[in-house]
Amino acid sequence: QVQLEESGGGLVQAGGSLRLSCAASGSIFSMNVMAWYRQAPGKQRELVAGVTSGGSVNYADSVKGRFTISRDNAKKTVYLQMNSLKPEDTAVYYCNVQFLRSDRASYWGQGTQVTVSS
Repeated sequence: QVQLEESGGGLVQAGGSLRLSCAASGSIFSMNVMAWYRQAPGKQRELVAGVTSGGSVNYADSVKGRFTISRDNAKKTVYLQMNSLKPEDTAVYYCNVQFLRSDRASYWGQGTQVTVSS
């Protein structure tokens, strides 16, 4: 069983920064993608950024140049550094890990609230 524990959300003023962390525990398949998604009220969950076990990254256009995803494989942890935050970044942020194997097993964290005030 895989568990993901997120931390680092909170309330910040526009232009500020936050750093989210997500620590995985349990049996983690070595080839995987760790990612951050977000869901704002009344909207669908969307991918924010992802990083593979090999280090390849991708970002949503809306956060490019402002957010940075990174991972520490030894700690089984993924981070999301969020700078120049905007009110439209307000959402619940979810951590996800997907195994790159035939069953595509996927696990979610419980979510952490990020609120950006104007």
